[in-house]
Parts: sequence; structure tokens; C-alpha cells
Amino acid sequence: MLDALFTPRTIAVIGASRTPGKVGHDILANLQAGGFAGSLIPVNPDADAICGLPCRPNLQGLAERIDLGIVALPAAAAPEAVRQLVRAGARAVVVVSAGFKETGPEGAGQERELARLCREGGARLLGPNCLGLINTSHHLNASFAGPLPPAGPISILSQSGAVCTALLDLARGRGLGLAKVVSLGNKADLSEVDLLLALARDPDTRVILGYLEDIVSGEEFVKAAEEAATRKPVVILKAGTTEAGRLAASSHTGVLAGAEVAYGAAFLRAGVIRADSFAALFDYGTALALQPLPAPGRRVLIITNAGGPGIIAADAVERAGLFPARLDGNTTTALRQRLPPAASLGNPVDVLGDADPSRYAAAIAAAQDDPGVDAILVILTPQAMTQPAATATAIAGVMRGEKPVVAAFMGGDRVMPGRRELAASHIPDFDTPEQAVATLTGLFQYAAWRARPPRLVTRFRVNRRRVERIIFRRLRTGRLRIGEVKAKDILKAYGFRIPNGCLASSGEEAVEIAERLGYPVVMKIVSPDIVHKSDFGGVRLNVATSEAVLDNFDLMMLRIRERAPEARVDGVYLEEMLGRGLEVIIGMTRDRQFGPMLMFGLGGIFVEVMKDVTFHLAPITLDEAMQMLMATRSYEILQGARGQRGVNLAAIADGLQRISQLATDFPAIAELDINPFIVSAGGSEPFVADARITLSPAEARP
Repeated sequence: MLDALFTPRTIAVIGASRTPGKVGHDILANLQAGGFAGSLIPVNPDADAICGLPCRPNLQGLAERIDLGIVALPAAAAPEAVRQLVRAGARAVVVVSAGFKETGPEGAGQERELARLCREGGARLLGPNCLGLINTSHHLNASFAGPLPPAGPISILSQSGAVCTALLDLARGRGLGLAKVVSLGNKADLSEVDLLLALARDPDTRVILGYLEDIVSGEEFVKAAEEAATRKPVVILKAGTTEAGRLAASSHTGVLAGAEVAYGAAFLRAGVIRADSFAALFDYGTALALQPLPAPGRRVLIITNAGGPGIIAADAVERAGLFPARLDGNTTTALRQRLPPAASLGNPVDVLGDADPSRYAAAIAAAQDDPGVDAILVILTPQAMTQPAATATAIAGVMRGEKPVVAAFMGGDRVMPGRRELAASHIPDFDTPEQAVATLTGLFQYAAWRARPPRLVTRFRVNRRRVERIIFRRLRTGRLRIGEVKAKDILKAYGFRIPNGCLASSGEEAVEIAERLGYPVVMKIVSPDIVHKSDFGGVRLNVATSEAVLDNFDLMMLRIRERAPEARVDGVYLEEMLGRGLEVIIGMTRDRQFGPMLMFGLGGIFVEVMKDVTFHLAPITLDEAMQMLMATRSYEILQGARGQRGVNLAAIADGLQRISQLATDFPAIAELDINPFIVSAGGSEPFVADARITLSPAEARP
């Protein structure tokens, strides 16, 4: 609990200043102006009184206990101030001062000292290098961000103080109230994890907005964010994602899984709505705070007074993966009775350019009764007869709060009276239909996440001991790349179908193996130094005779010596040639923040060129595995497009879950690719055609 931070009774401001414009002065003045009802103690050895309050030179001999201490001193003086505060019993400390780890090693050392002092003194530390915090329900403005905002349902946590002040200003301009605002700063102690958990349980907070540049602990973040999102919407703008992590990747999965992908997978798992811009962060927050969640059906009705903007909105709906709502007969009858004969009663519903407020009201009232409508987008453009303010009032008058209604009053000066009325009536309003649809998409995604089935992760019966032996032997000898043969042994232990095969060290041995397996066979070079065998002529399919086996063995060995003379060659692996099917890729890469991430996509050009892949954090459920398949652009091919039979989707989902279990069972596995995984139509069992695994040298044992 963070009661001392959010609801203190006694606050000491060390570094309080008599000079307006100084941080130490403005924080104290903001505490007074906000109406804080507790005791305020300014500390400054060179002043007798500040802001009308008696000033102390230090906290020695203080009779009353400090709940919250605020430090507004240069970085070098901050540790001593924190010592005074913890001796005075402070249970929360805010260090607004800059000059710590953001300045280099010396500042980082001072920051660690602040954290140590607070930890040993039993206090929680916010900052340093932060703006402070606000709690409107407690009349607490312990920041230098400006006036205390009115109370409202939105809470903000941010690493950037500037983002805090910008959101405060936007909220003030839109007439939106706020519950809590917390500037995290350098996160020497309190982080987004602590604040997400606190705000999740905060009765004053209905929506959490966040701006993050890094995440302290990926696993803890996902747990905290999921707990928060289960209770209320969480919207986060994540900045500072890079692709640097891709440079060390050796598998298809690792190459495609940059930091951007990792955060996307983490947010998807946790139910976080991800904002892709500052504007989207505020748009989502506004809509979630002011409107109910839609039903998960994703059906949107557009009401407009102009055809062009309606088409723009319809295009945006389709591009976003939403659906145009189809009005039922009762709704159409009601609209026909209330709208002019020339009005369009499809979707968009066009109330015509001369529409007065009553037409909009009639259309919205009818749409709210239609069970086939999940959300309503109202578009207004300024025609000669348009009454923007009166129309906004009429819209507000018929809204029942059962379905989300958002508006796009398009234009400038002419529509501003209407936009102000929408803000006063707490109706989300956007500059363009595209912005409105994008915001509705976030609402639908969150509603679907809230309606998801319980997460039940299947645990398969596997031969874990077999995998332990292989991985432990490799880690002990430092051979971290596991080639196809041993990788298939591992996958077979986890229930994958593996073609029968054997390693040959000579042409004659290859013929014996081929005749034992039965023709035709597949031949593959085996070398720990060659990752992509086909690039070196190291794969032969449909080898159908003993003569062909001998010829291919000799030719493969010759080409490897020519093209990779330094490569170690263990021999040629022969395996039975199984049936053909669709090539897909299943992979896993272990993100340093969030742990194992699973990948799925079609093989060949779809992964090499189009990069049509999806990711999800392990462990996954059957439902989440199916979502991975459906999230690809090529999902129609899997289902069976243009008369082709679809493949065994359940078998692919089963494979993803087995890889998920393998990755969670063995943290030493850094990367894994099954490429290709051959799947066929109907109930036929897929099989692993090729695979490779990379271990992490950081793991001493599985």
C-alpha cells in the first residue's frame, strides 16, 4: 500500500524556497492552493517563513511524525535530506531533483544511495528526477505541474514529467477530471509495477493511462498490468523501442522478434491497450472514461450528414477489422418514420446535409435499440443549415449510456461551438472519422479481452528426462547450437511427429539406411557449422534409388568441401519421405524482458519476404494459439481459399502449445525454429521437416 504517498497527513518540503518560479516554492504553493488539509513543514535554513508557514532549518527535534517528504535540492544534497526524512519517520519520499543516473556514473551512484537509504529506513521512494504526484481526492498537489485539476476518473503514470503536464493541460481543455497523476522519473524504487497495482485497487480510478520509456521487470509488469486490466482499462504509450536485440539472433524467429514485437506481445497478453501516439493515448483515455464498453461484436453504425465523410468512416471501419452494423427491420421502420424520404437508411445512415438536431437524435435513439449495433459513430460537417451546438445537445439528450457513442465534428470555427458542447456533455469528439474509428477499435479489443475465456494452459505428457539429458550435455560441453538431428530428438520427446531417420558416415552406410527406411528418402548434410543447409546444396528430396543415394552422398560431400572447407561434417542424415502439405513455421525466441515468445507464420515467401507472422508470450492456451493463427494475413490460406481444402488448424495449435511448454520447462532454450512444419488437410498428423535450437550460455543447467 502507498497510503503515505497518496494520503499523507504531514508533509515536509526540504528545499522550500521563498522565490516564485523555484521548484521548492511552487511545490509548497501548489500544496496550499490545492487545499491540502494536513500539516505542511517547509525546511530551509535561510528562511523564517515561506508562503506564510513557519520554516524549519532542518528536521532535528521535530515532535510530529512525517508521512511524506519532498526533496527539492541539488543532487549532491539529496542524500542528506533523505536521511533526515527517514529519521523523522517518513514512509514515502519524493525526490524531484535532477542530476542522477541520467547524468552518468557519479549520478547513478548517488541515486543508488537514495534508494538504499529509503529501503533501509522503510520508506518508498518516488523519483528522483520527477515532477511529483497529484491525488485530487485528497486535495494533494505535491508537484510543480500547475494547478490541481478537478477530480475525475482518469489516472496517469509517466516516466516523463513533460508528458504529465501535457496530459494535464489537455484534460483541462476538454473539461476532464483526473484522479491521480504520478511522475515516475528515474524509478530508483517505485516503478510502473507498483503504480499499476496501486491504481488497480484505487476506487477513484476508472482508467489508467501510462507513458513508459522502459520497463523495470517484464515478468512483473505483465502480471501487474494483467491484474489492473482485469479491473479497469489500461492504456500505455511505449516509447524507445529499438531493433538492437535482433543483431544477436540466429533463427527466423529471433530475427523477426525485435523489441517492438516483444512489447506488443506483452501488452496483448496483459490486456493493455497500446497507444501508438500521444494523441491516441489521450483519445483512448477520453473514450474509456466517458463511454461504456461495447459488446465484443465489433459492429459499428455510422450516422452522418454528408456522403463523403461517411465513406471515409466506412473505409476506416473495414481497415480496422471492425464490421458495418446491419440495421434490423424495426430500426429501419423507425428511421423511415422520422427521417426524410431521401435519407439513406443503410450504413452509413445519411441524415442529409440539411439535417437539424432532431434527425440526429432520432437516428441515435433508434440505433441504441438495435441489437445488431455495438457502437455508434456520429459525423457532422458544417453545412449552411447545420446547428453544431444544438446538435451536440440533442445527441447528449438521447444517449442512454448502454453503447459507446463517439463523434467526429469535422471542420474548424463553424463546428467549435458543437465540440465545446460535446466536451461539456462528456461525449468523446475527434477531428476525423479515422481517429474515432481507431479509438473504437481499442475499445472493442479491450472488451474482447475482458470477455475472453478463463486461461487454462494445457500440460502435455512428455519425456522431460530425455530433453534434460540432451540439454545438460550440450551446456556442459559448450555446444550451444543444436542441429536438426538432436533438435528432432527433443521435439519427439515433446510429442511431435518426426520422420524416421538415421545418420550415415559413408555412401554405403547411406544406402543401407535408405533401403531400411524405404524409398524415396530425404538426404541432408549434418554439420554444426552450417545453419542453412540448402544454401550449400546440402538437402536432397525424393531420392528414389540406391545409385541416387550414392551419387548424392558424394556430391553433397564435394560441394560442402568446396563451399565451406572449414565446416565440420558429421555425415548425411537420411529420413523417410513423408507426404506433402503446407509449410508453416513455428518458433520461439526468449526475450530478455518478457521471456519466451512464440511465433507462427506460413513458410517460404510468407516469412522470408512478407514477414506475415504473429507472436504471443508463453505459456499459451488453446484459445490464444488459435488467435495466433487467425492474426496472420494468410489465415484464409490455412482455412482453404478458392476451393482448396483447409489444413489441420487444431494440429498447428497443438504444436504451438507443445513448444510453449518446452520453452517454459527449459529456460536454457534461447531460440527454436521448426521450419518447415508440414501440415495437411483434415485430421492428418503434421510432422517436423527441419528444426534447430540454440541454447543460452547464461544457463548453467536446464
